[in-house]
Amino acid sequence: MFDFISFIPRVVVQSIPLMYGSTGETITQKSGNLNLGIPGVMYVGAISGVIGAFLYEHGCSASGTAMSPVIAVLIPLFACLLGSLLMGLLYCFLTVTLCANQNVTGLAMTTFGIGFGNFFGGSLMKLTGADVPSIALTATSNAFRTMLPGALSTGWFGKVFLSYGFLAYAAIIISLAAAWFLRSTRTGLQLRAVGESPATADAAGINITKYKYAATCLGCMIAGLGGLYYVMDYANGVWSNDAFGDRGWLAIALVIFTIWRPDIGILSSLLFGGLYILYLYIPTGTNLAVKEIYKMFPYIVTIVVLIITSMRNKRENQPPAHLGLPYFREER
Repeated sequence: MFDFISFIPRVVVQSIPLMYGSTGETITQKSGNLNLGIPGVMYVGAISGVIGAFLYEHGCSASGTAMSPVIAVLIPLFACLLGSLLMGLLYCFLTVTLCANQNVTGLAMTTFGIGFGNFFGGSLMKLTGADVPSIALTATSNAFRTMLPGALSTGWFGKVFLSYGFLAYAAIIISLAAAWFLRSTRTGLQLRAVGESPATADAAGINITKYKYAATCLGCMIAGLGGLYYVMDYANGVWSNDAFGDRGWLAIALVIFTIWRPDIGILSSLLFGGLYILYLYIPTGTNLAVKEIYKMFPYIVTIVVLIITSMRNKRENQPPAHLGLPYFREER
């Protein structure tokens, strides 16, 4: 029998990095910037948080002082946001200020971010002198993974709804807040106008550069939290080089899957999270070929949705009209 009680918590944990990545990329794309560097941003956000946590943990160990759970959370959280912000500023400088090609810039930033994470991750591993190629930040992970009261005493309800760290609940709140911001606020309307027609928005007195910088940097900071969550919660505080897999690319695909709506992204992330680990719960015996087919489910669903969305051809289901294109004010 399929064990939903154990399956659902794993689905939620698997979906949170996707939710952060897709929400951040949706905000970015609404400004007209196509940031294919989200996988690299998530890497940089994760390793920045790991560096902050590593320095704090080892500083406390060296001085013999007890770790504060609050500080153990705040330091890697701030480091993650700072690293992700710098990636966003770099992307904006290249694509908005210098008008570089957005596709090439995004791919280059993904390569850079992964290399950056692996380099500093490998450096920290050498500092620890561990026999295994990984860094374990157990104390910091325990602070991030603190459950809500009643998680262990309320049976299946606590396990399904209360057994996650604060970053999991923050992901849902941020997604709902982003959807409300884009749909119901004046600033969100102006941001969408920048992505649809920057020339028209510019003529209306909207600062195109400011909106593109702000949306892209905010989107990168949100996406970076997905990388931090993966390390501190999903991986129990263990950093290993090249351990993220293709989650960053799945987050970008989710933006199209959710037709650029962060609130729909919550359910879509849960769906993809379930499909991502479904092969672990479907009995396949010794037939490894069937298990590999099950692993393809998220990508098959993405292709099917892309086909259906294209066939419907509704304007509200399409990307921002100026997505991925540089804006030259003199051509207005």
